[in-house]
Amino acid sequence: MSGIRDSLGRVGHDLLARALADCGREEFTGGLRVSGRPGGTFHLRGGLVIAVESPGAPGPEALLLRSGRISGDQWADIVRESGGSRWPLEGLIAHGYAGAAQLRIVCVLALHDAAFAVASGDVDDCQRAPDIRPFAPVTLGEPPVRLLQDAARKLAALAALPYPVRPDRERPRPPARLLDEAGLGLLQRELLAHADGRRTARDLAFRAGRGVYPVTAEVARMLAEGLLECADTPVPIPVLLPDEPDAFAVRRREQPAPPPARFTAPAELPRRNPGASGITETLVPEKNGAGWKGFFRLRNGTAR
Repeated sequence: MSGIRDSLGRVGHDLLARALADCGREEFTGGLRVSGRPGGTFHLRGGLVIAVESPGAPGPEALLLRSGRISGDQWADIVRESGGSRWPLEGLIAHGYAGAAQLRIVCVLALHDAAFAVASGDVDDCQRAPDIRPFAPVTLGEPPVRLLQDAARKLAALAALPYPVRPDRERPRPPARLLDEAGLGLLQRELLAHADGRRTARDLAFRAGRGVYPVTAEVARMLAEGLLECADTPVPIPVLLPDEPDAFAVRRREQPAPPPARFTAPAELPRRNPGASGITETLVPEKNGAGWKGFFRLRNGTAR
């Protein structure tokens, strides 16, 4: 799929690479707004990226809620206690819903996934915004060039799969008939539950509360294995096994062989007069119990 293979070689992404490299070289502190689809904002401190926010990737709060350590009601209560903070770090730790180390990991995962979402989309422009402050920064920032290289490696990994997909392009759906769901993992079952032919991998990531990259990679694998399908791809043909109840329903019914055709002899085959002798010969069909047997001669009405 050429759309994946050349995504980082287009003009917009060269612009993003140059803008991030300049921020790192100048040890810029502030925000770099990336306009495009989905776009986003890179937050930097001293030239290092400490957070990335994008409408194309679930934020750290969505990833934390998906972990099951805190419910939606508990999250709302802590947000109210913190005065409406989008990332109530102290409240989460104080109530014991998550430890400081776990929250750092969630923030790092969200940062890398949002950077991947921005890099895998379309980039129109990059503008600095010195006064922007992130709501869930990491303690140790990431070099911007290395962050973009990580996104490029992920895109290359997707392109190397048997069925490469883009986060915002293919809209998979379950096949008409899934032979076996017993061996599916949790993420695969979640994707089957939410895939309906209208949602992209990015949409499925928000529905499942998972990162865009791992969901996109899993969608690609499921498409290659026939666990998902797209409207513009051939529908996989299920293989019926002998122990399935309807395995023989598609077998063509054998028809009995038709009886051999019988040759019906004419009543008689008169022959011309052999000469001037006045003798006339006639071939008359001879029959037996099984049917027609052959001919016998009649010469002047007498059998020969």
